[in-house]
Amino acid sequence: MDVLRPVVRPYAWGSVDAIAELTGRPVPAPGPEAELWMGAHPAAPSGLDRDAADPDAADVGGRRTTLDQVIAADPDRELGRGCVARFGPRLPFLLKVLSAARALSIQVHPSRAQAQAGFLAENERGLAPDDPARNYADDWPKPELLYALTPFEVLAGLRPPADAAQFLRALQVGQLTPLAAQLEAAASTRVLADVLGTILSWPRPAEAVQPAEAVQPAEAVQPAHAAQPAHATPAAQLALVGDVVTACARLAAGGGPYSGAAAAAVRIAADHPGDLGVVASLLLRHAVLEPGQAVFLAAGGLHAYLKGTGIELLANSDNVVRAGLTGKHLDVPELLALLDPSVEVPVLAPRTLADGIAWFDTPAPEFRLYLVDLFGNTVALPGEGPRLVLCTEGSAVLRAEPGQRAEIGRGGSCFISAADGTVSCTGQAHLFLAAPGPNP
Repeated sequence: MDVLRPVVRPYAWGSVDAIAELTGRPVPAPGPEAELWMGAHPAAPSGLDRDAADPDAADVGGRRTTLDQVIAADPDRELGRGCVARFGPRLPFLLKVLSAARALSIQVHPSRAQAQAGFLAENERGLAPDDPARNYADDWPKPELLYALTPFEVLAGLRPPADAAQFLRALQVGQLTPLAAQLEAAASTRVLADVLGTILSWPRPAEAVQPAEAVQPAEAVQPAHAAQPAHATPAAQLALVGDVVTACARLAAGGGPYSGAAAAAVRIAADHPGDLGVVASLLLRHAVLEPGQAVFLAAGGLHAYLKGTGIELLANSDNVVRAGLTGKHLDVPELLALLDPSVEVPVLAPRTLADGIAWFDTPAPEFRLYLVDLFGNTVALPGEGPRLVLCTEGSAVLRAEPGQRAEIGRGGSCFISAADGTVSCTGQAHLFLAAPGPNP
């Protein structure tokens, strides 16, 4: 077992308090702290606390030992042969604390096959690994589970077409009326991708669109871009976003079924003025997770995290395809190619496994999240193979069969290798434990 030194990721949308407070550092932090990474992702692998006690533990280059280096040196020991057979010599999951003060990008993640094809294609195009135009940092999928530590506002999954149409009509914005008609006339959820594409590519060059007055009745509306105005300019984009924000403010103040989503759009616009993602957000389901609830994002599921602090467990990948609400690389065509409008994003509650132990049921083979509550007792930690443990309340002592011992307090984390076998845990603490998903 190894106590970890996680890595803070200072993305601009992060908060200045939650991660610093959890890890016992001064609040507010000097700058935004968006994510705390625990794992072996090559972009930000965790350090090992063994280095603090043993200066000779640094490698020959003078750098401190990191978890990815330890795993690479002996994957069978650290991960277990079964895990290596399933996922290769790579820790299959990444555990994070995520704290958003501003809205994150509208995004989607690929399946394993899509990631492999996309990564290969970008390599063949000669894109450097750190090229900002990359969509695919690796050839892995990125399903993810977000667990709310605080109330956490999300946009997760697309609305049914009829519901999206009703929301657009409630706004009474003339530019959105043809899109509402298109949604109402649709026979499948694929129309959502067409309408999303229309919004995210607004405005279109004049020669590529029809005049708005030329749009036919709902039954005759063609997919996507036919509903846009002629001779559109960037000023038309700003006008559309401005009109939508004004309408959302009115709807939010009036109450009703769309008031929460409308209020969210107003806040998003304050974070990202003039961004077409504000309009696109209207197509997504809006929810506020209560502490203890979670959402699971499968491949192809459109989403954006808006505000809150939570625990995120995901496959060990950084593949994100974005289409709005960010200054990073956007690739609307690729996002639309990956998008699966039928993907549902359910709000999940944990299932009880044993006294003081619960887990979340997801189809992701790369990970499973367990919750462990200790009340001065001793329990055997669930899961097998490589595991990561994070303490968010209290403190705990972990003991492994070979006689190893590790102690973690609030904000502390630990890596358990497959070779550590059965691990018991004692203390008064609230723990999050990440392990590989069960082998089917």
